[in-house]
Amino acid sequence: MRNIAINLRAHAHQRDIIDLASAQLGRNRSDFMLEAACEKAQNVLLDQTFFSLNETAFEQFAAFCDAPLTCNPALEALLASSSPWEKPISKASSKPRSKTHKTAKALTIPDSSLSA
Repeated sequence: MRNIAINLRAHAHQRDIIDLASAQLGRNRSDFMLEAACEKAQNVLLDQTFFSLNETAFEQFAAFCDAPLTCNPALEALLASSSPWEKPISKASSKPRSKTHKTAKALTIPDSSLSA
């Protein structure tokens, strides 16, 4: 159970776009915002170029970096394969849309909502 409150203020258009996105995923605003904020925070921390290790961890890290590379057939096969966007689209796989296909609603996002 969550026991810490995090309060913030937002513009109406920011709240609206958050509500649209959270509804699209079937989540409430709080869960959506907490998940998005934590994901962003993790990415910021993982993108750091400096990290600190104690002596034991550093020795393990250095040994891992200095170890000779081992053969990895799965990785070699992956790197030898074509990316999905490099593969030609076959006519057989391009199915026409069914008549029951729902079209997405257009969403107009004001430029001001893209800035904090």
